[in-house]
Amino acid sequence: MFWGYIYIILSATSFALIPIFAIYAYDSGVSTTTLLFLIFAFASIIFFAYIFLKMRNWKITKKQILFLVLLGGILYTIQSTFYFTSVKYIPASLAALLLYLYPIFVAVLSFFVNKEKPSKKIIVAITLSLIGIILVLGSPRGHISLIGILFAGGAAVVYSIYILIGDRVTKQLSPMITCAFISLFSSFSLLIGGTVTHTISFHFGRIGWIMAICVAFFCSVVAMFTFFAGMNIIGPTKASILSMIEPVVTFILSTILLHDKMSSFQLVGGVIVLLGAILVVLARENSQQAENAAQSRIS
Repeated sequence: MFWGYIYIILSATSFALIPIFAIYAYDSGVSTTTLLFLIFAFASIIFFAYIFLKMRNWKITKKQILFLVLLGGILYTIQSTFYFTSVKYIPASLAALLLYLYPIFVAVLSFFVNKEKPSKKIIVAITLSLIGIILVLGSPRGHISLIGILFAGGAAVVYSIYILIGDRVTKQLSPMITCAFISLFSSFSLLIGGTVTHTISFHFGRIGWIMAICVAFFCSVVAMFTFFAGMNIIGPTKASILSMIEPVVTFILSTILLHDKMSSFQLVGGVIVLLGAILVVLARENSQQAENAAQSRIS
């Protein structure tokens, strides 16, 4: 169990570095499209190398490939683009916090898509998160860009859609295969889109390359590997909750390295948002356990 927690903490820390590395890369002349393409291209090479060297007799159907194209080539690409763009306009710590509204959006979308009636705990959790985000956005230190907020919030919405579809599609696939194909299709999508829109370019300095390689290695490969390793030991619920230290780590690092600051009200609001997200994860887990128990009694 101990190593499971260590893996998840390492994963969350690696993910927390994403906006930090991204900002340094932008300062070195790297565009958002170029940075994301390099991240996913590098990650797909690593994942497929692992699959071909370590995994045997793996199979994937045409239907699964089509769904992975949807997940990687469209949804994850849009989510990543929104998130990476948001840190150009708002502090990295705020962008990371807004992204962690996704458990709330998952709960709301599940009500409309899967007809999952929200429990009282989920309603309380959503209310808490809304209060928290009002505190965060309602008492800003200086000017906060509406564009940045919309991009970060949009990333959370798209990520929740990605999770709902991915939960149905990837149950029959190894997590490593899922990551490999999603990374591959994301890189293709970004390459095509960047070429058409002329937003992809490799004419930038050495620091830009170093930052791009760092974010690709630590924030994709290391983060994903350690998350799945930890989840296999401690389970998805504990892994999801412990992963919520990510915006906390981002806040600490952005304060030290980027000199970002948040007011006392914003800090309180951020804690409330994360508390709401944790309650949603716990409530959904309890609901799923109750449903499984009911089905077991019927069968």
